[in-house]
Amino acid sequence: MIGERWSILIIRELLLGPRRFGEIRAELTGLSANVLTQRLERLEGFGIVRREKLPPPASVQVYGLTEWGYEAEPVIQMMGRWSTRHPDHDTSLHISPTAIMLSLRAMVVSDIPDNLDLRIGFRLRGEEFVAHAHKGRVDTSRAEAKDVDALLECRPGIVASLAYGTKPLEQFEATGELAVEGDRQAAERFFTLFSLPEKIGTGD
Repeated sequence: MIGERWSILIIRELLLGPRRFGEIRAELTGLSANVLTQRLERLEGFGIVRREKLPPPASVQVYGLTEWGYEAEPVIQMMGRWSTRHPDHDTSLHISPTAIMLSLRAMVVSDIPDNLDLRIGFRLRGEEFVAHAHKGRVDTSRAEAKDVDALLECRPGIVASLAYGTKPLEQFEATGELAVEGDRQAAERFFTLFSLPEKIGTGD
């Protein structure tokens, strides 16, 4: 059902809510309109994807996941954690805004203090997201970045570098790749909550 090329990536792009056809295609480099149409039709036929129409004034057709479709998230998270164990995994490669927000859910460390409560907003390629660290976990959503402790505007890849790399905020600000508003200490604390799994050994 999801083994054809692009299918699981289409599902991934819908995990934060319904998207227009063009929005899905824009985030999956190399995916043609014809193939996307075919994959959406098959996923809809399997009961994984459904078509919806946004209420006025938008009144446009979007594609969203069914309740069962959303149940695929743990599978996608596990595949993400598994793939990052490869020694050649490169956090600087292209990643979509949705993908990096889902990655933050999957790569959170296990010892977040239960009393930690941080809300960090992200503006990524014109879209806004909110990551909420609370109750020992991190939730992410596509939502207006208001009432947040800090707001970061950058490319999705910069978020990956901050969460999984070693460069501080200041280095990306110095190059103009990142703008930070609000509580800088809250943003810095937030990015300590993530780590990649241990790499496989050469003999594994």
